[in-house]
Amino acid sequence: MSAERPVVFVANRGEIAVRIVEAAHRIGAEAVVGVSVADRRTLAARRADRTVVIGPSAANASYLVPELIAQAAIQSGADVVHPGYGFLSEQPRLCELLEEEGIAFAGPRPETLRAIGDKSSARAVAVRAGVPVARAESLPDAADAQDVIRRGRSVGFPLLVKAVYGGGGRGIRLARDEDELLALVGEAEAEAQAAFGNGALYAERFYGAARHVEVQVFGDGKGGVQVFGDRDCSVQRRHQKLIEECPAPAIDEGRRRLLHDSSRALVRELGYRGAGTVEFLIDTRSSDIVFLEMNARIQVEHPVTEEAYGVDLVAAQLLLALGRDPELPDVDPVPPAVAIEVRVNAEDPARGFLPSPGRLHLVDFPRGPGIRVDTHVESGDEIPPFYDSLMAKLIVRASDRPHAVAALRSAVQRTRVDGVSTTLPVFDAVLDHADFVAGAVTTTWFGEMWEARDRVAEEG
Repeated sequence: MSAERPVVFVANRGEIAVRIVEAAHRIGAEAVVGVSVADRRTLAARRADRTVVIGPSAANASYLVPELIAQAAIQSGADVVHPGYGFLSEQPRLCELLEEEGIAFAGPRPETLRAIGDKSSARAVAVRAGVPVARAESLPDAADAQDVIRRGRSVGFPLLVKAVYGGGGRGIRLARDEDELLALVGEAEAEAQAAFGNGALYAERFYGAARHVEVQVFGDGKGGVQVFGDRDCSVQRRHQKLIEECPAPAIDEGRRRLLHDSSRALVRELGYRGAGTVEFLIDTRSSDIVFLEMNARIQVEHPVTEEAYGVDLVAAQLLLALGRDPELPDVDPVPPAVAIEVRVNAEDPARGFLPSPGRLHLVDFPRGPGIRVDTHVESGDEIPPFYDSLMAKLIVRASDRPHAVAALRSAVQRTRVDGVSTTLPVFDAVLDHADFVAGAVTTTWFGEMWEARDRVAEEG
């Protein structure tokens, strides 16, 4: 490690790269960002102390190549690499390459990544830890139709086809019967292969009226674990989260205890190191709570936990990786404040949420007490067509949920983005809706609500 100022290499792009640069500077480290050719003049590159070009614009020739990331980290003299989320954040190969060079990884150990990166393996670990799980089966290659059907029947219809190494809603399909399952497996397999470099799939029981609630954990790698409350991420479109909040509303003490205790047990079973998220479904019909998966990385929605509890999870990741005290306090199961976040994407809701790349003529986010904006764009920047469409996360903090919803509604209305289409109009509709205001909507609620709006507009 550098004697005076450690070097943090940022192996990611977009808003999370900017966030890691800020955290590196907060702990007194130098921040070096690895960039593709398309990202040489991004906000993360402008705020970093140095940049290293890792490869061409396409992610599969730059951000998704472990050898290129490791080489750039070595070249930059890195003491620690932070992978952010997505890309290589949960791929053990990068971690192993770094370990060979004596470079720390701001995340779990390679064996942990293998254990929970494979969703089937993660379920087995959860079962050993006594965590409740949903019925599921691994799926064979799409060409083996008979075996696909047999395993689908074992799970029961309707079911979800999911990528074993997936995330971010990619590679997920809903199959209502055997014919639909056969039709969707090949499609999901191809999408998973393109997004994650592995087309392996599994089928999981589908809960049609469930909430998506997750628990933020932080392990010391020796069996010690801290839990930083829970988040509700039920406002989703096609399995991609749109709004997140901490704490999850309308959770009674017993269910909250089960969620937190199950998450602790899983972290201890793994000997988990660093920040992670344990995701659950709460079925609103049966009240069943079932384990979905564990994400072995920082989450997109981590700011709501940070704001609700007053902690810095990204800085804690870096400190732990550097062998220092992560400086995280012990906290109560329910935080002293409520935080809610919306994801502002460069997508056009009026055209089926198609990506909307282009130049940003104006970007103006509200500022003030209780408002936080995590973004990688400013006026004049370009949204390239090569990557995820996330532009920014707009987060508010308030003393209770009604005030937080009102503050977020105001913040959304005061946000201006000119030059590309965004998802901001979506949040006007959601935040004003009585169901959302009441809390505890399900994962299918948004799609049903939005389709109903479209029908009314067409009939009008």
